[in-house]
Amino acid sequence: MVVDTPTALTYIAAAIAMAGGLIATGIAQSGIGAAGMGVVAEKPERQGTVLFFLVIPETLFIFGFVVALIIMLGILHP
Repeated sequence: MVVDTPTALTYIAAAIAMAGGLIATGIAQSGIGAAGMGVVAEKPERQGTVLFFLVIPETLFIFGFVVALIIMLGILHP
């Protein structure tokens, strides 16, 4: 299968968008998870709040996925 250069660059751009979102989510969750475990160890009634804060960085993954989808579908390309 032969792919032309603009198509290959589109695939690379979509992969970078997804990878950026995933890496940012991992970095954010590592810090929040470590701090959250300390909070739950001291005050178990705060477990719901910690879980909420742990889920918030998942939006970075969703944003990366949406950007990659926009790139792959060519929605913003005239």
